Amino acid sequence: MDARIVIDDKIPFVRGVFEPYAQVSYLPGAGIGPDDVRDADALIVRTRTTCNEALLKGSRVRVVATATIGYDHLDTRWLESEGIAWYNAPGCNSGSVSHYVASVLAVLAQKHGIDLSSATLGIVGVGHVGKKVADVARAFGMEVLLNDPPRARNEGENGFVCLDELVRKSDIISLHVPLVREGEFPTYHLFDEKRIASVGKRGILINSSRGEVVDNMALKCALENGSLKGAVLDVWEGEPAIDASLASLLDVATPHIAGYSADGKAAGTEMAVHAVAENLGFPLAGWKVEDIPGPSVAAEFEIDARGKTVGQVLSEAVLHTYDVRSDSGALLSAVSSFEHLRGCYGVRREPAAFRICLNGGPDGCPDRLRDLGFSAELV
Repeated sequence: MDARIVIDDKIPFVRGVFEPYAQVSYLPGAGIGPDDVRDADALIVRTRTTCNEALLKGSRVRVVATATIGYDHLDTRWLESEGIAWYNAPGCNSGSVSHYVASVLAVLAQKHGIDLSSATLGIVGVGHVGKKVADVARAFGMEVLLNDPPRARNEGENGFVCLDELVRKSDIISLHVPLVREGEFPTYHLFDEKRIASVGKRGILINSSRGEVVDNMALKCALENGSLKGAVLDVWEGEPAIDASLASLLDVATPHIAGYSADGKAAGTEMAVHAVAENLGFPLAGWKVEDIPGPSVAAEFEIDARGKTVGQVLSEAVLHTYDVRSDSGALLSAVSSFEHLRGCYGVRREPAAFRICLNGGPDGCPDRLRDLGFSAELV
């Protein structure tokens, strides 16, 4: 058993998987250093471990896998130049983020008196996550505008709009782009002071992509002076040391947990395990997580939908399964606990884990609930 693997100790469902084939060390992600990886063959990390020359030069690491969609914490150019294979987990938490956005939309509708069926959602970045968020918005009856310059260039502009048009026409804007600092389509401070000002007093901005996509100082100024209707942040510049005064101005403030459903974590772990196992020659191609905990709330529940609109029923269903205000309240009560809240996050399940029994309700309601991923039937 000569192989050695270092794994972030907050990655769930992975303990015991590699032990028959390798020596495994579980370490806090932010504290993994050069001495820890010098004799390792593989790393499995999250966003808290920056994998670059400073960490890996002189080590024997030959494969790095991150159990996350995002991979801006990997210096992919340097890794490739050194012949170190790297993998991310595209789409692993797309269902989780779309569930988060559904809860945010339900909260915003209640707080601001928004009829979602008459509102427009602009989605910036239409990859795995953005496409599922679009499905959520359409289930709520929203008009959806899509902006994705790389896809528009490769696939044609039909179905996409330019960012200025999206900002001008959207009531709510949701960001789902990677962090790109250079090149043809940079996203660093994509929403800077000028663009935030163009969102205006009628618009609400949601960022669950990467913190640096939004200029947090400009966002705070816009909220302080009332030039922006509202904002939701799950990701932040400078996290985990976030701006408490900015957090207090937000409609919803959460500690980078939009993608933290148990289902999403399981998918990310599976993809990372498969990547490392294949690279190191371990027989784990068919391995799957089999012990995902059940929901922390009732998995089967009834909604009395009589006299309610489709939007009201959908909001009730979403907020029963996940009310984002609980995570927001926890962060706002102790902003310095950002990393603890993230590292010790509880069990959140996606809609597929729930069965809804509807008592009456408007036509099409069960289908709309199924569009959100729930199992739903009339009783």
